[in-house]
Amino acid sequence: MTKRSLGVSLYPDHSNPEDDKKYLRLASKYGFTRIFMSMLEVSEGKEKVAEKFSDLIKFAKDLGFSTTLDIAPNIFDQLEISYDNLEFFHRLGADSLRLDQGFDGQKEALLSFNPQEMNIELNMSNDVAYLNNILSYSANKPFIQGCHNFYPQRGTGLPLDFFNSSSKRFKDLGIDTAAFVTSQVGTIGPWDVNDGLPTLEMHRDLPIDIQAKHLFATNLIDCVIIGNAYASEAELHRLGLLNRYQLTFDVDLANGINDVEQDILLDNQHVRRGDITDLVIRSTEVRKIYKKYSNPVSSESHDFKRGDVVIGNDEFGKYKNELQVVLEDHTDNRKNKVAEIAQDELFLLDYVGPWDKFKFGR
Repeated sequence: MTKRSLGVSLYPDHSNPEDDKKYLRLASKYGFTRIFMSMLEVSEGKEKVAEKFSDLIKFAKDLGFSTTLDIAPNIFDQLEISYDNLEFFHRLGADSLRLDQGFDGQKEALLSFNPQEMNIELNMSNDVAYLNNILSYSANKPFIQGCHNFYPQRGTGLPLDFFNSSSKRFKDLGIDTAAFVTSQVGTIGPWDVNDGLPTLEMHRDLPIDIQAKHLFATNLIDCVIIGNAYASEAELHRLGLLNRYQLTFDVDLANGINDVEQDILLDNQHVRRGDITDLVIRSTEVRKIYKKYSNPVSSESHDFKRGDVVIGNDEFGKYKNELQVVLEDHTDNRKNKVAEIAQDELFLLDYVGPWDKFKFGR
C-alpha cells in the first residue's frame, strides 16, 4: 500500500514559469511531492512547448516531485505523435500520463507496458467496470494509477455516494488513487470558468484542510491534489501539517477547562472503543492513565450537543477522566464539557468507526 501524499496542479499554458517555480519551492517546503500538470495547447510549436515543459519538470524533479502530464487528445494530433509512442513525454521528464479518453481496454493494457515505464493514469470519476476491463487484458498493474476529475463549474462536482462507489472500484483492486481539493484563493485552472476545482461538490466552499481530512478519512484516496493554482502559503502550510492517517479534529476549548482535562484532550492518542454506541464516541484508555487525578464537577452547563467533547468528572466513579465525543444530545452532570469540534468538521464524526484512532488540535 502506498503512503499518502499531497500534490499541486500547474497550468503552464496559463501561467508564468517563474511563478510556477516559486509555487513549487513553497509546496516542497510543506511536504508536497506530486504535480498534476496540464498541457492544453501547442500553439508555440513543438520545440518551444518541449523546452518549456521539460525545464519546469526538471526543476520539479530536483525538488523531489513526480509529475503527471494531462494531455488533451487534440495535442497528440498537433504534435503528430500517437498513443503508441510515449517517448516525447518521457523526454520531457514526466512520470505519468493521464489518459483523457478511454479506449477498448486492450489498448490501455498494452500502453501500461510502454518501454519508457511511464505510469498510465486512468479517470476514476465514472462508476463503470472500466478498470476491470483493462486488467482483464493482463495489464501491467504496477504502472496503472487512478485519479478523479475536478469540476470548475459550481454544482457539477461529484456527489459523495457516487464518489465512494467509483473510488472503491479502484481501491478494492489495489490501484493507487487520487482526488482534487480546491484552494479558496487560487484563480488559475484549465478553463475560463473557475468556481474552484474540487472533485466533490460538497467541498467547494470548505477550508482546504477540511476537504483533505475528509478525502483521507474515506480511506479511498492515497493522494490529495490541489486542483487550482496558486494556493496560498497558509493553505499549503495547513495541508503540510495535516495528519494523513488519522482524523485530528480542530476544537475550541470550553470555559473553565482545567489542566488535567486539557492534557487528556490534547496530549493523548485517542481510540474509539470497539463495542461502539450511538450516544458518544468513547476513548476509555485515558481514564486508566489519569485514574489518580482529581477532576471536580464543572460549574459550566452539563447539557451537551453533537460535537461537544466531554470528560468524566469526580462524580463518575470508575469512568472518571474517560473522554467522550457527543453524537446525540443529552444531559449528564457527571461529565464536564472541555471543548467543541468546529462546525465545519462535524460531518467527519461519521468517519470514526470501531477502534479508529483520532486526536484533537487547536
